[in-house]
Amino acid sequence: MQASHQQSGRQLQDVLTSLSVADVLTAATHFFARRSGVYTAFVEKQGPTHVVLRGQGGEELVIGARETPAGTSVSGSSYLFDQQIARFLESLPPAPPYVEPPAPAAGSDTGDTSTTPPA
Repeated sequence: MQASHQQSGRQLQDVLTSLSVADVLTAATHFFARRSGVYTAFVEKQGPTHVVLRGQGGEELVIGARETPAGTSVSGSSYLFDQQIARFLESLPPAPPYVEPPAPAAGSDTGDTSTTPPA
C-alpha cells in the first residue's frame, strides 16, 4: 500500500501574472503583512527575485518570481501557509494568453548566408 500525502502537491504552487517581478515581491510583502492572527508573516530576507517571510512559530514562506516570454512566473512554498499562498497567487492579475511565435519553416530565408558560395 502506498502512503498518501495530501499536502505534497500543495507545498510548491505557481502561477503566471502580468505584474513585474518587483511588483510581485512588493505585493507579497503587503499581502502577508495584512493577514490577521497566526497567518501574518514579515520579511526576513529579500533579493531581486525572491522574498523570504517568517510567520507564526517561525514558519517560513518563500515567494520567487522570474520573467518568462509568457509573463512573470511566480512560485510560492511553505509547509503550513499553503492556503494563504494559494490566496496570494489568486490575487495576482493573470498573464495575458501567450501564443508562441512560429518556428521558421525548413529552407526559409533566415538571413544566414554562411552556406552561400563565395562570389
